[in-house]
Amino acid sequence: MTQQESVKGQVSSEEWQQRVDLAAAYRLVALYGWDDLVFTHLTARVHGPEHHFLINPYGMMFEEITASSLVKVALDGTKVLDSPHQINPAGFTIHSCIHAARENAQCVMHTHSLNGVAVSAQEAGVLPISQQSLFVLSSLAYHDYEGVALREDEKPRLVNDLGDKNFFMLRNHGLLTVGATVADAFLFMYLFEATCMIQVRALAGNRELVSIAKPILDGIQKAAQQVTRGLGGGLAWPGLLRKLDRANPGYAD
Repeated sequence: MTQQESVKGQVSSEEWQQRVDLAAAYRLVALYGWDDLVFTHLTARVHGPEHHFLINPYGMMFEEITASSLVKVALDGTKVLDSPHQINPAGFTIHSCIHAARENAQCVMHTHSLNGVAVSAQEAGVLPISQQSLFVLSSLAYHDYEGVALREDEKPRLVNDLGDKNFFMLRNHGLLTVGATVADAFLFMYLFEATCMIQVRALAGNRELVSIAKPILDGIQKAAQQVTRGLGGGLAWPGLLRKLDRANPGYAD
């Protein structure tokens, strides 16, 4: 029996679909160049009354992750389904407190992308200088750097700083998004990363920047609903999976 057959036979159809989507997200993060070797994490809640979550096997490259290799853990990071893979418990510190505090945090994505870390180190944070930045600014929170996220006492401050926002800039550290689905969290990260890349390039031009007027920002949420036809990240997700099937198939194994 293959690992795929073994895991698939032990989980619900809803969990298996969540596994496939999360594995796809890992590979897409690698495909777009946002990964940081084996570090950072994308996590997703498993459907059901238990507080169980899926996380990457520590040491596996993002481009290698499959649905069956994802590890199911409890809120304290302990495995709840037998797996030959280990996880990095410290890496679950940020994710666990957000999942616990936010019922709509079905998926939490965290990256150390170069553009994201660069903007996180800029005092002004995200600037309203691109269309992409408006979507981010409409739901953005910040958290000051407290060192490598290993301490339990940082969790309440992370939760308090995030509040009900979907975009979270961890100062001097990286980017984090929260979504009701894997597709939503990925779209948010795409917008976040694009915003930071544009800002880094615009500032490198050493010219006066043009800011977007606040009334336009105030209406961006309604515009977002129209652009995505109310589907959020689900509008782009099927196309992203087709792209991944061409570039790096096998995530559903």
